[in-house]
Amino acid sequence: MFSKRLSECRKLKGLTQQKLGELVGTHKQAVNNWEKGLASPNLNTFRMLCEYLGVSADYLLGLTDKSEMNK
Repeated sequence: MFSKRLSECRKLKGLTQQKLGELVGTHKQAVNNWEKGLASPNLNTFRMLCEYLGVSADYLLGLTDKSEMNK
């Protein structure tokens, strides 16, 4: 679920894999691997992904269908 949601959220924000990688301090290939389900980001990077994409960790992990972060 994470791979699919990450890809969807990235595209909704109009970000390329390259740009998202730059925002979280990694390379395009890492983002590509996450979206293919071949690898997972570390906890700190996962937190940054949630912040930049504006979604909750539960949403990215597929634990809820509510994408909004609690304010």
